Amino acid sequence: DLFGLANLGVNLVTLAPGSQSSLRHRHRVQDEFVYLLSGEAVLIIDDGEVALVAGMCAGFAHGGTAHHLVNRSDAPVVYLEVGDRLPGDSADFPDDDLVARHTPHGWRYLRKDGEPYP
Repeated sequence: DLFGLANLGVNLVTLAPGSQSSLRHRHRVQDEFVYLLSGEAVLIIDDGEVALVAGMCAGFAHGGTAHHLVNRSDAPVVYLEVGDRLPGDSADFPDDDLVARHTPHGWRYLRKDGEPYP
């Protein structure tokens, strides 16, 4: 936002021990990329788990593999999260009764049957 970039977002994320990046999800429009700067995380994807350490990266094409990172270590994990900001994105969460839709006013969270969360 500081640079006025409308189509690209970069976040510096720190995961505390025992935390996770999000619920396991996949985007319908956005591609995502993560690059670990320090620590050790477990990448949980559709096909299982992959250990990631500093210097490793992973990418997720829109509509592809559902994913999230979990910190099972005793130290923080620091990584860069990069994604596009194309309009009309949504995300589904295969393990949870949750769908997210990006609107001009931010993210809207719904149950899979379309009922909004309060």
